[in-house]
Amino acid sequence: MSPAFTAENYLLFFNNFLLCCFAIAGYTTSATGGIGAYAIQYVLNGGGTPIGVVSSPERAELLRSMGCEAVIDRRAEDYRFWSDEHTQDEAEWRRFGKKIRELVGEDPDIVFEHPGRSTMGASIFAVKRGGTVVTCAATSGYMVEFDNRHFWMKLKRLLSSHFANYAEAWAANRLIDQGRIHPVISATYSLDHVGAAARAVHRNEAEGKLGVLCLAPVEGLGIDDTAKRERVGEANLTRFRGR
Repeated sequence: MSPAFTAENYLLFFNNFLLCCFAIAGYTTSATGGIGAYAIQYVLNGGGTPIGVVSSPERAELLRSMGCEAVIDRRAEDYRFWSDEHTQDEAEWRRFGKKIRELVGEDPDIVFEHPGRSTMGASIFAVKRGGTVVTCAATSGYMVEFDNRHFWMKLKRLLSSHFANYAEAWAANRLIDQGRIHPVISATYSLDHVGAAARAVHRNEAEGKLGVLCLAPVEGLGIDDTAKRERVGEANLTRFRGR
């Protein structure tokens, strides 16, 4: 496994290798969460085709407003990757893969995998021959299982990612400064309500990211270039607000 496969790396991969598909296998989180919402933007910026997996029609519509045309509503499809707590259901993996192919015509080159135990088997199965699964979290459990035959015989790769080095962080911030990647903050909380913010994240009640005002009494005090903000577009900067 490789330790660093960050947001900037995604953009470079899609530019250099013309990768076409991107899937986020959602379980307790989705493609409209903080990680997924940024990933969708990086894929679109790099010329790829994102496939977002969400849990409601409202979240599907939010993704489409970002430019993600291929969306899977996992609750409507009722995927059950585990038949019981010890046994995974390969028939459900195949049904998931078939849905992806119906939407984009082929298997995904990259699967961005953050639920962990609940979806790793499906992610390893769904990614194309020679493709890559990138794992950066384990919200449903960190002891993962998958069928190694679908992994080694089809020459797939599993990479790990945990944030970024200084150069990668600078490059990611530069994309935001250029207006190519947009913030996905849906709400802000005062410091004395940080517990409510943490509870909303824990219960999967918020879209995108939540912000906490630590030293600022109100929002907007950091805006010092109104012309740049206008060029980027208020609709792009506030797309997730009120969700």
